Amino acid sequence: MAIVSKAVPVPELVPVKRALLSVFDKTGLVDFAKALADRGVELVSTGGSYKALKDAGLAVLDISEVTGFPEIMDGRVKTLHPNVHGGLLAIRDDADHQTAMGEHGITGIDLFCGNLYPFEQVVASGADYATGIENIDIGGPAMTRAAAKNHAYVTVVTDPGDYDAVVAELDANEGQSPIALRKKLALKAFARTAAYDAAVSNWMADQLDEATPAHRAVGGELAEVMRYGENPHQTAGFYKTGENRPGVATAKQLQGKTLSYNNINDTDAAFELVSEFDPDRTSAVAIIKHANPCGVAEGANLKEAYEKALRCDPVSAFGGIVALNKTLDAAAAEEIVKIFTEVIIAPDADEAALEIIAAKKNLRLLVTGGLADARAQGLFVKSVAGGLLVQSRDNGVVDDLDLKVVTKRAPSDQELADLKFAFRVAKHVKSNAIVYAKDGATVGVGAGQMSRVDSARIAARKALDATEAAGLSTPLTKGCVVASDAFFPFADGLLSAAEAGATAVIQPGGSMRDDDVIAAADEAGLAMVMTGMRHFRH
Repeated sequence: MAIVSKAVPVPELVPVKRALLSVFDKTGLVDFAKALADRGVELVSTGGSYKALKDAGLAVLDISEVTGFPEIMDGRVKTLHPNVHGGLLAIRDDADHQTAMGEHGITGIDLFCGNLYPFEQVVASGADYATGIENIDIGGPAMTRAAAKNHAYVTVVTDPGDYDAVVAELDANEGQSPIALRKKLALKAFARTAAYDAAVSNWMADQLDEATPAHRAVGGELAEVMRYGENPHQTAGFYKTGENRPGVATAKQLQGKTLSYNNINDTDAAFELVSEFDPDRTSAVAIIKHANPCGVAEGANLKEAYEKALRCDPVSAFGGIVALNKTLDAAAAEEIVKIFTEVIIAPDADEAALEIIAAKKNLRLLVTGGLADARAQGLFVKSVAGGLLVQSRDNGVVDDLDLKVVTKRAPSDQELADLKFAFRVAKHVKSNAIVYAKDGATVGVGAGQMSRVDSARIAARKALDATEAAGLSTPLTKGCVVASDAFFPFADGLLSAAEAGATAVIQPGGSMRDDDVIAAADEAGLAMVMTGMRHFRH
């Protein structure tokens, strides 16, 4: 049964006479406390916060003076006390609550300022299990939620960025906090504790190898309010989860306009793809449009890789996202800026490259400090009506797979290298995915079709367009290899690839008609390997 409200009227303005300050992040704390004290607010504090305020010369009560009980158990217990939570939760206009406060010597707390132990940062740094557990805040979330629940009377401040606004409101209202501010800050407080608990529960599930816990929470911190979402009539915000993974969420933007919703989505797809390529082995570039690669290539250097990637589909590359697996240098930068590009993302950029990019004021340049680990575990979340689909990240890497030659002819060394390259790319192409590749570069990409044979035909058609754009007479697909993200259910898709010029095939296998497809490959003189791993991407 639900708890029924006593329907006490909510006051518009509430005087702030006593404040409890208990923070881990002490940014701006002393100045905020001074501002409160200057306005006649009594200060109460805990532990390190108390010391910081005392050292700054402020008059402040230690929490033990309020509770009549010392801090114990290495700080695990210091604020879990009726004098604290009664002071936060008491309904000031309720006679029974006032009586209880009087009987037990409880003084109301009108403002609570608190932020939490840095659990997210600690576990992201690779801390062990015991350290992670010790950095789970208990008292902080409890007080935050209590103050937020009682926002009819209590102002809860969880973000140092709100200190100035709170002081300004007190000044504008003669030391009183308005209900609009209290509601807004309460919402922020509940969202913060929810995200915090989500981080803890997901970390625990990961530590215990629990893939599908009974409840799955997802939380993040607002990084940016976006002008709009995927389309102008949609609202959107960009939230960061705190995952320590190099990419668009953790990158430093060195120049250019603010990223849009679609920019972020495409930039993430680009960098995840290019992170498949070991920079100690090769230079690699991926060009992305609408979350699909329109060109990917390896090269002796980034300039060569970019030129090879661009050749695959120079039309679609216009207005695209370019991702690199090494430090952006001047030679590559000079080529990239020759056509309109929305975003460049790379582990770093040298000074010469920065000067070249600086001439394109609207071109966004992001540096990540490293590549994402293609083998790392993680969660992928997608919303559906009334629910969430949560799965582990696709961290399958072709170099780790047991490739089986299933045809009479085995691929040559060059074909095998190109097959692995093509399968790396196919992992990042929307299904149904077909990727033609030759000499470490895509020469045709077919993405997102309902029929695999249609993807094969579209990839071949785009390859012919690229051939004409390059002024060549021989199709780029002649002598190429082909990768499929899933098995060929019939031989038609494979034969379509052969007609385009493919000589070798890589696919997961697993169809009821694998024998028919293998026979068709043998008849066409194709070499084919099966990976045993599918890479559907929707």
